[in-house]
Amino acid sequence: MDDTAGPFQRSLVEGGILVESGIDGLYGFSASYEKILRALQDLVTESGLDQKAFAVHFPPVMPRQVLELTDYLRSFPHLTGSIHTFFGDDRAHAELLALLDSGGDWPDALIPSQVVLRPAACHPLYPTCAGQMPDGGKRFEVHGWCFRHEPSLDPARMQAFRMHEFVYIGEPATALSHRDSWVERGVKMLTEFGLEVNVVSASDPFFGRLGKLMAANQHDQELKLEIVTPITSHELPTAVMSANYHQDHFGAAFGITSADGALAHSSCIGFGLDRIVLALLRAHGLEPDDWPRALRDRLWP
Repeated sequence: MDDTAGPFQRSLVEGGILVESGIDGLYGFSASYEKILRALQDLVTESGLDQKAFAVHFPPVMPRQVLELTDYLRSFPHLTGSIHTFFGDDRAHAELLALLDSGGDWPDALIPSQVVLRPAACHPLYPTCAGQMPDGGKRFEVHGWCFRHEPSLDPARMQAFRMHEFVYIGEPATALSHRDSWVERGVKMLTEFGLEVNVVSASDPFFGRLGKLMAANQHDQELKLEIVTPITSHELPTAVMSANYHQDHFGAAFGITSADGALAHSSCIGFGLDRIVLALLRAHGLEPDDWPRALRDRLWP
């Protein structure tokens, strides 16, 4: 976090826009913040109506097996959120309470459940698509809460945040064009919001030494593009949209084929709704009633 992130975070908290929870990167949100986010979410949906995407939305938890099959645990163990719960009897419960009362590590008495926190809005989608895609592939719209264990005082790096995605599954060429066309749409939308944006080649925060090689490969092939804008730093702008070409990664993991029987390729574009709200607050001020008329009319026609 650069030295401007702290003051911006404090201004959001002091202004009642973000409510601190006592955990870095975990907040409550004011009514005005949520009003902006809901309007933004509606605009994102509107921008994709011509795609005729199948809209499907999942809860913020997903089957543990899905996390394993996506290889997320291999690539991002440091970001993973596993849900543990109590499976014991009365004796085990007494031991749990003893740990609690003594200030011990009571989570040690819990056991992993069959669900984990969803790290990306689209991940629960792929197992539902096992089998053959129709000719031309298929497009989907998904959104909702995601979690990544990345505690930070930078308000743009929340542990719990909302993503709105458009996904394509099918032929390679169409997957790539889906990604690139949404980058163009995203740049247009954010520029119309009065934000200063750039498109950059990027890589995911893969873990460990092998992860560095994976990140380099992802960057070299330009599999991941990000649309960045200043939030807490002009020198290090923040990604507010992510555009990813997965090649056949999810097709292979979940047994999805294209109409010709080959492994399906996929791509997704993700709008980071909370980050875009923060970018708007940083660019135009903390009081939406004082924002430019054109922007207010766009969000709340």
